[in-house]
Amino acid sequence: MPTDSQQPLQHARSQLTRLIEDIKVHGKQDNLVPNLEQLLKQLDSLTEHDHLTGAYNRRTLLSYLDSELARSYRTGHTFTLAVISIDGLELILEQHGQAVAKQVLQMVAKEALTMLRTLDSFGRVAANEFAIIMPTTWLDQSLKAIARLKQRVSQCDWNAVAAGLQISFCTGLTTNAIKDTPDIMLQRATQALQQAKAKGKDSITDIEAPLPEYRPEED
Repeated sequence: MPTDSQQPLQHARSQLTRLIEDIKVHGKQDNLVPNLEQLLKQLDSLTEHDHLTGAYNRRTLLSYLDSELARSYRTGHTFTLAVISIDGLELILEQHGQAVAKQVLQMVAKEALTMLRTLDSFGRVAANEFAIIMPTTWLDQSLKAIARLKQRVSQCDWNAVAAGLQISFCTGLTTNAIKDTPDIMLQRATQALQQAKAKGKDSITDIEAPLPEYRPEED
């Protein structure tokens, strides 16, 4: 049986196979180009987005992070990276099953994609971790954005998903440093997330970007 991650790709492959067979049997078709263009859009989406939540996948998110680091280097503008993790998702999976756990991920992603600014980038970077790139945003501003997202998530009708279900998430935040790479910045935000988790559910921890080393000029 194909996994969830394989199903969208297999669907696109079957569509392409039908188009090829149609060409072989019937020759040139008037709707061939539109169908191929639509299929190409589907394939592009599959390579950029997480199939379950519609957020960017890890590779795409890191690409956007790399671009934002380059832009920040040119302009001198600070930006924030947040990594969030749903509290107790493993327990939700154990108690309520895979379908409920998936729906929780989907609903949290939907709320984030609805609330965030158009210039922000939102992606799924691990099984239970999402990352948010917030350009031209200081830590105090990003803390307010996370607070708004927490409120939206808490106001969802989780009882409709599973009786007695309540969802919260922990957050790790950091700002960019001059020598950051996407991996280094994501690691620092993830470190902040682990510290937040250690404090308990619904917690937030931020780690300031390290300051450049001071090197006095030689005489």
